[in-house]
Amino acid sequence: MSNSRKAQLNDWVNGQLSQLLELGSVDIELTTVSGDASFRRYFRAQLPEQSFIAVDAPPANENSELFVEIAGYLREAGVKSPEVFAKNYSDGFLLIEDFGDRLYLPRLLTLQEGGLDAISEYQVESLYKDAIRALIKIQSSVDKKRLAPYNRKNLRTEMQLFEDWFCGHYLGLDLSATERDLISSTFAFLEEAALGQAEVAVHRDYHSRNLLILDDARFPEGSGPGIIDFQDAMAGAYSYDLVSLLRDCYIRWSPDLVESLALHYFELASAAGVIEGASASQFRRDFDLMGLQRNFKVMGIFSRLCIRDNKPQYLADIPWLSSIFWKQPPNMGKWLPS
Repeated sequence: MSNSRKAQLNDWVNGQLSQLLELGSVDIELTTVSGDASFRRYFRAQLPEQSFIAVDAPPANENSELFVEIAGYLREAGVKSPEVFAKNYSDGFLLIEDFGDRLYLPRLLTLQEGGLDAISEYQVESLYKDAIRALIKIQSSVDKKRLAPYNRKNLRTEMQLFEDWFCGHYLGLDLSATERDLISSTFAFLEEAALGQAEVAVHRDYHSRNLLILDDARFPEGSGPGIIDFQDAMAGAYSYDLVSLLRDCYIRWSPDLVESLALHYFELASAAGVIEGASASQFRRDFDLMGLQRNFKVMGIFSRLCIRDNKPQYLADIPWLSSIFWKQPPNMGKWLPS
């Protein structure tokens, strides 16, 4: 982000806070919170007793109107998405609710690194069950007709990143026609599997880096995690977000724990009418095949983030995914900084 653009955002935020809080003037210097895999950047406006998040989303690259629209859908569904206090679509600026910095991932990693005993396993399960309950609310309450369809073209475009960026650019493979045909037929099979599932509202990045543990003092109602990075939501396969959550790129759990939490979702989703008439075996098949589709997508995206967008840190999250094909990606060292 250029200094001039940050200064422009800073001035806009101060003006909005002056109006919102009915103060004579506000002079706050924004502090960086984070960036992500997109072009968006996040900053905190800290007041003595309150804070806000300022979003820089360049309009040439990001759709802030869609962000605001879907944030509203999620709040209507009874889950915690940030309230939008001010918006400037022409410049790509937003002022939104601050959920704090307590992402799921650091907490889960801490619990995992300590070795799961009965207490820590209960804490892990509690966090995931909160996220599953929120997911059921999204799937049962957000009108999928208001969202663009997660259709065959979208599914293929995502998986094609695997062939183009992971196999081609990252591994440097010169695939034969037979190998390309095999990949294409595999993609077609996974597309059919996804399109045959019950259709719901899909967050599309429902994982530990986009879920926050909320402060009980600010959110005493205990309505589950704060949910962010939802602007790419579409109407698609019911198992997609569950796979993102339980087979997360950033943390890995035992098959037994994943199975237990997945079946917990299955029971809740069945009771809520999200999935009707599906057997447990069909659910497991849906879950596994959707996981394969998402892994193809993620391996391609992370390779592209490294090579095209100069974000090599994402490569650290590929190895265990790609181990289903190779013990170790041969070109890993090529892209990592020395």
